[in-house]
Amino acid sequence: MNPTITPEPLGADPEENLDRFIVEALTQGCVWGLEGPEGWALCASEQSDETDVMPFWSQESFAKAHCQDDWSEYKPVAVDLNEFLDDWLPGMHEDVILIGINWDENLEGEEYEPLDLLQEFEEEMQDETQS
Repeated sequence: MNPTITPEPLGADPEENLDRFIVEALTQGCVWGLEGPEGWALCASEQSDETDVMPFWSQESFAKAHCQDDWSEYKPVAVDLNEFLDDWLPGMHEDVILIGINWDENLEGEEYEPLDLLQEFEEEMQDETQS
């Protein structure tokens, strides 16, 4: 039996958390969201009054840490990375929903336009194939 490996906690630098999200998602082949009885976890954007944000994390434990208070009935659910990139991000762009990436325990972190995040993934994948 493999011992459970506790990932390094998220840092305070949103850019590092974004890089970590992309690298870990590519390595694991999935991202983690929170799903509950009413659907996927959403919260109001701090950037735009009329927009919601759907948070995702690169580690199940990061997502699970938020299953309390308003989200106590939610569970971390893995989303296949190809499905996330091909279906979720374009769909969220059409629905005008932002993405929260690797938010810390206080739900603090950056909000991204889905197609901008898709471009970040594409650039990282292109860099990997060129190395």
